[in-house]
Amino acid sequence: MKIHTIGFTKKSAERFFGLLRESGAATLVDVRLNNASQLAGFAKRDDLRYFLHELCGMTYTHRPDLGPTQPMLDDYRKHGSSWATYENRFLQLMEQRGIEEAVPQELLDNSVLLCSEDKPHHCHRRLVAEYLARYWDGTTIEHLT
Repeated sequence: MKIHTIGFTKKSAERFFGLLRESGAATLVDVRLNNASQLAGFAKRDDLRYFLHELCGMTYTHRPDLGPTQPMLDDYRKHGSSWATYENRFLQLMEQRGIEEAVPQELLDNSVLLCSEDKPHHCHRRLVAEYLARYWDGTTIEHLT
């Protein structure tokens, strides 16, 4: 099983959709809490679904259960909580949610996890992929940058 990850910020539409096409993935799994934000541009939910189908032959699904809670996100982005604190809280949240059982492996096989952050280092999409790889044997992760 291979899970890719990607963020859309600091990427042109050409680069973003090019990376997705090159990945060969079949499904984009949107793990953003807010997937219709005005700031998302070409990555807004309805536009993204259309572009993925037309440009990449991919399907789209939104899984907010693979995202943080709004208070958790606000603490990190608006109130100065450290990355280490955010990461710890998010890992606990995934464990509480039992995502390794709740998410069908078939959904994430040959998929791309989408979030907004440019790089995976400080993004929950990386944490989701790494968490699942610990539970799902043979899972590899590739970050599309």
